[in-house]
Amino acid sequence: MKISVFGLGYVGVVCSACFSRDGHNVIGVDVESTKVDLVNKGKSTIIEEGLEEQITKSVNNNFLSATKDYKKAVLDTDISFICVGTPSLSNGAINLAYIYEVAKQIAEVIKEKDSFHTIVVRSTVKVGTLKICKEIIEDVSGKMHDQDFGVVSNPEFLREGTAMYDFVNPPYTIIGTYSSKSRLVMTELYSSIDAPIHQIRPEEAEMIKYANNNFHAMKIAFANEIGNICKENEVDGHVVMDIVAKDRKLNLSPYYLKPGFAFGGSCLPKDVRGLTQIAKSHDLKTPLLSSLIKSNFYQIDRGLKLIYNTGKKKVGFLGFAFKSGTDDLRESPIVTVIETLIGKGYDLSVYDSNVHLSSLLGKNKEYINSHIPHIYKLLKEDIQDVIDASDVLVIGNNAKEFGELLPTISSDKTIIDLVRVNKDKTSKDNYIGICW
Repeated sequence: MKISVFGLGYVGVVCSACFSRDGHNVIGVDVESTKVDLVNKGKSTIIEEGLEEQITKSVNNNFLSATKDYKKAVLDTDISFICVGTPSLSNGAINLAYIYEVAKQIAEVIKEKDSFHTIVVRSTVKVGTLKICKEIIEDVSGKMHDQDFGVVSNPEFLREGTAMYDFVNPPYTIIGTYSSKSRLVMTELYSSIDAPIHQIRPEEAEMIKYANNNFHAMKIAFANEIGNICKENEVDGHVVMDIVAKDRKLNLSPYYLKPGFAFGGSCLPKDVRGLTQIAKSHDLKTPLLSSLIKSNFYQIDRGLKLIYNTGKKKVGFLGFAFKSGTDDLRESPIVTVIETLIGKGYDLSVYDSNVHLSSLLGKNKEYINSHIPHIYKLLKEDIQDVIDASDVLVIGNNAKEFGELLPTISSDKTIIDLVRVNKDKTSKDNYIGICW
C-alpha cells in the first residue's frame, strides 16, 4: 500500500519504519527539516532499539522517504496516518490544534484527487476528535465521507524501548470507523500482524488509549502504595506483588473490570478500610487506596440520581444482595440506595429469590434482624408483585431470571440497570444503564 505518515516523532517514525518493513511504500511528512533530512539519510529521529537499522534498510530499498511537501505526500498515497503531537494545555486538556491542522491540509489535497483516501488518526485524542476531523475534511474538500474518503481511529500501544517489537506484537488492533471502505483498507493493512482486530465505533476507539494508560498509571500507584505499607511492616513488597500478579483468574483478568455499580459484601469494603488504617498507623499517605471508598460512594450517588431523575416515586428493586447467587446483604450498596429512598418517602418494593428470612442462617439472619428489619418488610415473594407495584424497576444484581424477564417488562415502566443483565442493550427509550 502507499502510505503517508504525518509527524516523524516517536509514534510516526516507528510506524513509518514498521510499515515500510512490511513492504509498503511510506512517505514521512514533517514540518521540521532536521527530521526529514535524518530519515532521508537512513537515520532515526529518536533512540529506539532496532529502529535506525530498519530505517536505513527501508530507505536503501526505496520503501521509505521523507518530505515537508504534504501535498505531494497525499497525492502519491492512498492512506494518511496522523501521528502529530497532542501536548497538554495549562489546564491539563490536550491541544488538538496540530491534529486539526493536518486534517485541513489533507482535505485541501484530496479536493484534487479522484481516488478514495483513508485518513487515520493514530495520535491519542479525546472522544469526538474523529467526528470533527470528518467535518473539517468534508467542509474543506467538498467530498463525502465513505464515498470519497474515510476517517479512522487507530490508537497505538507502543512502549518506549520496545516499540519495534510492540508494533508487530500488539495486544490487539483497534479499527474505529463508520466508513465501510476504510474498514476494509485497514483490515488488509494489518492482516500480517498476528493479533485480534476489534472493529468498533470511533468514539470507543478514542477512549481505549486513555483507559489503557490510566489503568497502567493506577497499577503503578497501587503497587507503590502496597510496597510502602509492606516496607513499614518489614515485608518484601516485590514478593507480595509478584504473587498477586500470578492470579490470572481474578487479579489479572476481566473479572473486576466491568463498569457497573458499587462494590459491597463482607470483604472488599472491610479490607479497604483495614489496609488504609494500617497505613495510617505508620504515618503513610495512600491517596489511591484512600480514594476507593469515596469513589464507591460516588457510584452509589450516581445510581440514586438516575432514580431521582425519573420523577417517579414507586420504585421496585430486582436483586437485593450485593451480587447474584448469594444471600449476603452485608454492606450491599443496594441496601444503601433503598435506605436513602425510604428516608425520602419513596414507595418501595423488593424482590430477591435468595433473600428469605426463613432460609437465612447465621450472620445474614442476624444482619437482617439487627440492621435492616425495615427493609425486609418490603420484600415480596413474587417478582410480578414488584413489577406491578412499580413505575421504576432497578436491577440490582445479575441474576439470570432478571435478564430473561427484561424483554417482557412493559414499555411504560422505566428500567434502571446497574449491572447490565443484557450486554447488548444500551440506554434507550425506557431502559437506562448506569455506565452504558
